Amino acid sequence: MNTALLIIDVQNDYFPGGRWELNRSCAALVQIKKLLGYFRESGRPVIFIRHISAPGAPFFEPGTDGTEIRTEIAPQETETVLVKHHPNSFHETALREKLSELGAYRLVVCGMMTHMCVDTTVRAADDLGYKVILISDACADHGLEWQGETIPADTAEKVFMASIDGQFAEIMTCGEYLAR
Repeated sequence: MNTALLIIDVQNDYFPGGRWELNRSCAALVQIKKLLGYFRESGRPVIFIRHISAPGAPFFEPGTDGTEIRTEIAPQETETVLVKHHPNSFHETALREKLSELGAYRLVVCGMMTHMCVDTTVRAADDLGYKVILISDACADHGLEWQGETIPADTAEKVFMASIDGQFAEIMTCGEYLAR
C-alpha cells in the first residue's frame, strides 16, 4: 500500500506577519519539514494543498503573498500542488484522482487549520476509504469563539484531535511516526 504525505494549507497568511496567524504555526512547520524530508528521501509521494479564498476574504485572498506555500517547504517540480476553495481538500479538486494515479490508499496528513481544513479533509478521506495517520504536532490552529466564550487554541486543538482519533484517523506525533 503506497503512502502519500498530504500537506494542507501551510501558507504565509498563517505565520507571523500574515493576515491570520495561528498558534504554534512555526513549531508545526518544524515538524512538517521533518516529515517532508523523510518522504522525499524515501521517494514517497507528496501532495501540497493550497487554499485560495474569494476576493475580499480576510486571508488567502487571491493574488496576495499570503496564499503562497512557505518557502521552507517549497514544492519540488515532481510534487503535486492542488488548489482548493473549500475546507475539504477533496471537494472540487483532483485529489482523489491524483491519489488513485499514485496508488496511494494511506495518507499521512499535516497542516493548518486543525479545526477546519485538516478536520474536514481527514473525515472526508475516511469516508472515501483511505487509511489516515494525522500528525498532531505538525498541525496548527487558533482559538475559537462559541456563545460569547473564548476557547484557547491549545484546547481547540486537543478537542479536534480527540474527536478524530481512532474513529477517522490514527493520531501520532512526528517523532512517533518517524520512529516506526
